[in-house]
Amino acid sequence: MGLLRAFLAAELPISLQDLIHASTAGLHQALGDGLIRWVPPHNVHLTLKFLGDVSSSSLDLIRQMLLTEASHFAAFDVQVEGLGSYPNSRRPRVLWVGLNAPAELASLQRAIEAAAARLGYESEERGFSPHLTIGRVRQSASPADLQKIRMALEENRLGLLGSARVDAIHLFKSELRPEGSEYSRLFSAPLLES
Repeated sequence: MGLLRAFLAAELPISLQDLIHASTAGLHQALGDGLIRWVPPHNVHLTLKFLGDVSSSSLDLIRQMLLTEASHFAAFDVQVEGLGSYPNSRRPRVLWVGLNAPAELASLQRAIEAAAARLGYESEERGFSPHLTIGRVRQSASPADLQKIRMALEENRLGLLGSARVDAIHLFKSELRPEGSEYSRLFSAPLLES
């Protein structure tokens, strides 16, 4: 049995993914494809836990864990708003659209993180900061490129785009392809209806 790259995430409606793409078109235009590897619009999602390489035989355990954890949380809404970069604006590596989320999201993420650790997956050292990755800065970026990115982020503000209902957590596999990652949903665990 082979290994597959997997992560746990919440999905956004396609209409909101399209709106994010349209609303960040100025940023795409200012920075181009040579400097940023843009996430395809319909790949934009809220990652709760990156599992990394997972054996096919572990999928049932992960599915059971996901069902158990999801059954303790009610569905909730998140608001999509703002632009930024990680780790900071001086050294941008990841470009993101922000999320305003209720405390339930952080509680859900902590529960998933703890349950995944019990299954043997490495715990994330960084604190959870909900966001939607829209692009990754290429490794070859020069200091002048980083300055250009910082300026583009300052010039392209993003107000409230809308809200999304988080009503399920999904297990995805990620296949690396020359044209970018391709995500396939393997399983979904519904949250409780509130």
